[in-house]
Amino acid sequence: MDKRVGVVGIVVENFDNAPKVNEILHSFASIIVGRMGIPYKERDVSVISLIVDGTMDEISAMTGKLGKINGVTVKSAITKK
Repeated sequence: MDKRVGVVGIVVENFDNAPKVNEILHSFASIIVGRMGIPYKERDVSVISLIVDGTMDEISAMTGKLGKINGVTVKSAITKK
């Protein structure tokens, strides 16, 4: 399967589940090229942006697992080729 490059945006509204987010990201470390996390304390959220390089199956598996966590929203934009 072809590898694709993309951006994944993650918004964490429930800080109790932050360890679950980090655990999943750690398990997909092989497809994460870069990561930036910003705690926005005034709004009680954290925003994480990822640059990924992997197959659609790998990226979808990661975003699917993240999206199932309560208080976590995930959106992605992936190259077509």
